[in-house]
Amino acid sequence: MTKKVKIESGALSVLLLIAVLIWVFHFRSAPASQSSALSVVANYKAMAVENPHVHWDRLVEAQQTEYQTVGRDIFTGGLPPPPVPVPVQVPQVEVHDTPPPPPPPPPPARLPLKYFGYGTLESGPGRRAFLTDGDAVYIVAEGDTVLGRFRVIRITHSSLEFEELLTSRHGVTVLEEQRSAP
Repeated sequence: MTKKVKIESGALSVLLLIAVLIWVFHFRSAPASQSSALSVVANYKAMAVENPHVHWDRLVEAQQTEYQTVGRDIFTGGLPPPPVPVPVQVPQVEVHDTPPPPPPPPPPARLPLKYFGYGTLESGPGRRAFLTDGDAVYIVAEGDTVLGRFRVIRITHSSLEFEELLTSRHGVTVLEEQRSAP
């Protein structure tokens, strides 16, 4: 045998040995890969799809959409020229020399209770006012808060002065005398 034949036969035997090893390892490891593939298939859970049907209306709408250009050339790096500004006619406003009159003052505060009498305590200073809303009677002194919204400022024999706490507006309510029944 010549040297060339010896090299060729040696290379052939090495290639055959490699082919046999690949074949053995391929068939020997096949059941393991099949079992792992089976476990992947067994563990597969389908995605929750509310409606698996094709939405034909959306498909038709997408097919009928037409491209509208904005005037920009995508092959050049620049923007299109800006639009020509249209002159706007601004109406002229007459300027008055005198300022507008101030708004009228807010109306005086109104107490939703009826002031029907007053009195004094023997042991204490100051007067007490008697107020009613029909069913309930309130007895208040100067500085007291009524209904959580009104503060009594001054009690006289004919009127009651108060302040609305939210707006700081002052008001006066007059003593209403009760008529006697005939």
